Amino acid sequence: MLFSSTTFLFGFLPLVLLIYFALPKIFGRHARTAQNAVLFVFSLVFYAWGEPIYILLMCASIIVAYFTGILADKSRLPENKKGSKVPLISMIAALVWNLGLLLFFKYTDFFIKTINGVSGAGIKPLGLALPIGISFYSFQTLSYVIDVYRGNVKSQKNILHLGTYVALFPQLIAGPIVRYIDVAEQLVDREESLDKFAAGVKRFCVGLGKKVIIANAVGELFDTISNSPQSSLSVAASWLGIIAYTFQIYFDFSGYSDMAIGLGKMFGFDFLENFNYPYISDSITEFWRRWHISLSSWFRDYVYIPLGGNRKGKARQCVNIMVVWFLTGFWHGANWNFMMWGVYFGCILLLEKNFLLAALKKSPKVIQHIYALLLIVIGWGIFAYEDTAKLMQNLKNMFGFGGLPLWNRQTAFWLSQNSILFLLAVICSTPLIKKAGEHILKKKPAVYTMICEPLECVLLVIVSVAYLAGNSFNPFLYFRF
Repeated sequence: MLFSSTTFLFGFLPLVLLIYFALPKIFGRHARTAQNAVLFVFSLVFYAWGEPIYILLMCASIIVAYFTGILADKSRLPENKKGSKVPLISMIAALVWNLGLLLFFKYTDFFIKTINGVSGAGIKPLGLALPIGISFYSFQTLSYVIDVYRGNVKSQKNILHLGTYVALFPQLIAGPIVRYIDVAEQLVDREESLDKFAAGVKRFCVGLGKKVIIANAVGELFDTISNSPQSSLSVAASWLGIIAYTFQIYFDFSGYSDMAIGLGKMFGFDFLENFNYPYISDSITEFWRRWHISLSSWFRDYVYIPLGGNRKGKARQCVNIMVVWFLTGFWHGANWNFMMWGVYFGCILLLEKNFLLAALKKSPKVIQHIYALLLIVIGWGIFAYEDTAKLMQNLKNMFGFGGLPLWNRQTAFWLSQNSILFLLAVICSTPLIKKAGEHILKKKPAVYTMICEPLECVLLVIVSVAYLAGNSFNPFLYFRF
């Protein structure tokens, strides 16, 4: 089930909200447990809407996390200082389970195809369907057990609360990657209020508008250009297509993150931010501080720092960075283009860390920004195509080696038809609208809170629903990750 679907907007969400907020009057002081139970059950229904069989897999992950977490918590006990290996074994078990799931469901066919391609073995691929959200909830349960083992958080003795954390539908299928340590207290002691609910509704509406109004539209343009015959294309059209994809993946994913954060607020949760206007960055280093923040911080805390980070010399630091970025690409999908994409950004980050960033800061801001945007767009050009032949052809087209004209009539048509859309995407990729709202709030708070905010939400919902009713093109890119 998609957040940006009429089934979710007018069926699932109103029903779960109605039941959730009716429970305190029925259960009194036991309402929180009842509310968590409702969230857990509805989250399972939400997940089962697309893949009912894989509920068993997610429930198994919850059970494994529950017991390995309790055993890992023995690291706090005095007997562990006498040499007990139970905590370590439990953490290793959690690692094996979660990484094993990812490797089996996400990468088995990739490994088989690679072996067949190299050796001609002719092994038949398993044809496994990828469980939606497995990359996200596996990382969440893994970080939970690791944090318990490290002593950063106590294990959760109530399996319902842990299950609610893992399965919570706002962040289940696409993140942000919510760590248990950040919501442990909120699971049993969170605050719902009218102001928080209103803030959540606004955030959800903004995310819905990003996804439906902008991401779907630029995504449709990218699909049109990428599936057009070579004879219809030009060098400029190839760039136009990848720029469209650059906007699509940002508004698609950040829109979903906004909706997740907004839904969390409606139910009293505070999730950490996942995007911070990444396309205003002046370097790739800055870009990755602003893009998919929860994933970057996860790899930093659970891979980069345990590998030694920057504590073991420059050479080791460079190796650690490349390991992290190869794994970042690998996490995104079982295809060579994702690994190329990870290595591509890893190499740029190494160059920036060692000398390029210092030199770049001496140049004008506009040059820094053009540099960052150019490399970002090229990176998405690698990311967008899982078909290696199509990827290489598009890169040739972009850089003038595909035998295409620089410009043609078809390119002019695509650009003219979508010029307003691109202008809207550019504006919404910056904090301009946010700053304008803050200015109005500061000067005329009553006008902003009583007129501007409600009107913005109503318009976004009306336009989004109109788009959904009139257009069947409503993909979600991160389902495949």
